[in-house]
Amino acid sequence: MPGVSRETATFENHGPVEDRHADIADTTVNFVTFRVDMDGRPLLKGLPDDRCSCRHWGYVFTGRVTFEFADHEETFEAGEAFYVPPGHAPIIAAGTEYLQFSPAEELRHVSKVLLANAREQQMIKA
Repeated sequence: MPGVSRETATFENHGPVEDRHADIADTTVNFVTFRVDMDGRPLLKGLPDDRCSCRHWGYVFTGRVTFEFADHEETFEAGEAFYVPPGHAPIIAAGTEYLQFSPAEELRHVSKVLLANAREQQMIKA
């Protein structure tokens, strides 16, 4: 059975965000670290309702992540597992680290939009 760890995952440094990721079958596993407070809403422009269209399951190691939906918010802190359906926007506190599992194809589409918006806003280098 395939597996992945922080040490074996592909590392990408996006400035304020570190992403270690690997695909296992049709699921992407991400180990994500946020160095600064991050409001994901501007990065999701262009997706349906300008919100993430991907499902995620995860576990927060440190910090806090809030997922904003059209009608409510859900916040998860260190030691908590989560599931969020499509239609959310993340707001993450500096120092947050979490592990996330997502359908690979759905996440690739979202990541493409997110990275393009980050480059346009000069949050990361092209």
